[in-house]
Formats: sequence, structure tokens, C-alpha cells
Amino acid sequence: MSDLRQQLLAFMDEHVYPNESRHYAAIEQNRWAVSPIIEELKPLARAAGLWNLFLPENLSNAHYAPLCEIMGRSIMAPEIFNCSAPDTGNMEVLARYGSIEQKDHWLKPLLNAEIRSCFAMTEPAVASSDATNIQASITPDGPDHYLLNGRKWWTSGAGDPRCRLAIFMGKSNPSAPPHQQQSMILVPMDTPGVRIERMLTVFGYDHAPHGHAEISFTDVRVPASNLLLGEGRGFEVAQGRLGPGRMHHCMRCIGAAERALEAMCARVKSRIAFGKPLAEQGTIRADIAQSRIEIDQARLLTMKAAEMMDTAGNKAARAEIAMIKVVAPNVALRVLDRAIQAHGAAGVSQDFFLSSAWANIRTLRLADGPDEVHLESIAKLELRKA
Repeated sequence: MSDLRQQLLAFMDEHVYPNESRHYAAIEQNRWAVSPIIEELKPLARAAGLWNLFLPENLSNAHYAPLCEIMGRSIMAPEIFNCSAPDTGNMEVLARYGSIEQKDHWLKPLLNAEIRSCFAMTEPAVASSDATNIQASITPDGPDHYLLNGRKWWTSGAGDPRCRLAIFMGKSNPSAPPHQQQSMILVPMDTPGVRIERMLTVFGYDHAPHGHAEISFTDVRVPASNLLLGEGRGFEVAQGRLGPGRMHHCMRCIGAAERALEAMCARVKSRIAFGKPLAEQGTIRADIAQSRIEIDQARLLTMKAAEMMDTAGNKAARAEIAMIKVVAPNVALRVLDRAIQAHGAAGVSQDFFLSSAWANIRTLRLADGPDEVHLESIAKLELRKA
């Protein structure tokens, strides 16, 4: 395991960090085209054995977590190793719940990075933090097809020109108990009636060419064989998907925070103000110390959750998963904010990764369940103990 970690660290030093500026320059020239830099590096990562590491059959959660942290140090890195969201979650769904035909048609090209995918769950018209609110419909159309209608947004990855598949969550059983009303179904993006209405921005960032789309589904007709697991089992699929995904997000947050702390230390050692280096200013030193404490706390809690997921299962680890989902993004945001402050005006510019990382991670206090929902879950579990 330590050999794999060292191999990944070396790959990041040799290939990822030196190419970040080239990657961003290429995107600026053609925002919604595939990054040639990432495509150039993928074969190198695959040849090095640094490919699809997230899969349970490759590594356990506890073994993958430290590697996920390393990838999280660069926004471009996860895709290079075919370990980027939402594809990782979608591949795990297909691996766990997909039929043989679904795996052959969709999972294999995703594992080979020949296509990309998106996850259509959140809706603009309802408070999607309560997923029972989702109103998009999945209705039978003859014995062998379903018709899909609804509007989704924050469908991350739908802007990518290689996006060929959406996993769509909709209401198929309106009269069933609340958590048995929803189903998930595979929707080819070129199906008639699927329309990208607009691309959304995050604090002004469009995250091209990945992007976050608002998509309308109008009488979208798909085969019944595209259903995942069965009618009314959408929540079951969602929970199987979101547990590992939340851990991945948290470890990537910690990686970004670690890089921000390194950048802050380098900056304050090199800048002079009021006759002495910033590193000798008491407030700066307190920020550095507090950042180190918080990062290590977040990492330890996330590693505990990963270990529990491996040994006791995702359900038994639900409190720990909820805790890390609150802790890790908030810690990363605080560390990034301190690093931005230490960099002065440069910290909010495009010359450093800090501002884009902050905007990206701020979404994770909402994505995969907002903080408030996770806090409520933690409180309920704690109260049961009493």
C-alpha cells in the first residue's frame, strides 16, 4: 500500500502539477472541449497501474482513502486516474446493481474512460435535500418501456462532450410508502426529449468542460430493461452510491486543504511586512497551527469512517459518514480561507488554485446532502443511544 502511495505522489509531482497551467490554458482556448492535457496523461496513469483505484475489488475504502486525498490536491487529477465524480459513483452503481447487459453496454466503456456519465437527481422546483420531494416521473409505456418527464439541475458532468449516460431518479410508484416511490433508470443522453437547457455556474466558475447542467426530460422513452434493480428501489440504489462517494469527496477536501496549508507556509515565509516575514506574525502562526490541527482531525475521522465501511458496512457507519460529510468540507473551507488571507489579493486571483478550490469545495456543503440533513441524522442516532 505504501508503494502505491509513493507511486501516486511521484506521478503527481512529475506529471500533474507541472501540467496544471497547460490544462487551464487549453480550457481557456476552448472551454467545452475535452482537455488534451488530461487525455495525454491518462495512458501514463493506466500504464503505471494507477487506474480505477476506487473500485472495491481493487482497494478497500481504507486503502483508497489516502490515495483519494492525494488526487484531491489538484482539481484536474481525479479524471487522469479515472477516479472522478460522478463517474466513480455511477460505475459503482452499475457494478453493484447493474444487469449483465447494462454492465456490458455502459460499465465497460466507463471503466476504460471511453465515455463519461452524469447523475440526474436534484430538481429546481422542490427542496431536493428531502429526496422524497422529487417529482420527475417514470411511467410505464406499454409492456417494455417507460416514459420520463421532469426537470433536473446540478447534473454535474453533463456538459462534457463525452457524456453519454445519465442515471435518472424519478417517481414510479406514487402510492407506495415515501421511500419506495422512487426508481433509478439509465438514460442515453442522445435519447429524444433529453435537452440541456443551460449550464450553471458556481460563484461564476462554469467548471468547463465538466459543467453542471439544467436538463429537461420530455416524454423520454427508454426500455424497461434500463431500470436499475427494480421499481421502487431508487433510495436503496442512492444509499449504496452515496456512502463511498461521500468518503471520496471528504478525502479530496482534505487533500486540497493540505495543499493550501503548504501554500500558506511557503507564502508567509517569503513575504515581508512591517519589517519581518509574515511567518513571524502571531496571527499567521495561529492560523497555521489551527489548520494543522483541523486537517489531522478531519483525516482521522474520515479514516475511521472508511475503516467502519469496510468492516461493518455502510449502514453501520452512517453516523461516521454523516460526520465526515459535515467536518471535511468545513475544515477545507476554513484552511483555504486562511491561505487566501495569507496570500493577500493574489489569493483571490487566478494565479493560485485557492479561490477556485474554495468555490469548488463550497458546493460540498450542499452536494450529497446539505450539512443540516447530516446534522439531523447524527442527532437522531445520538438520541437513540440515550
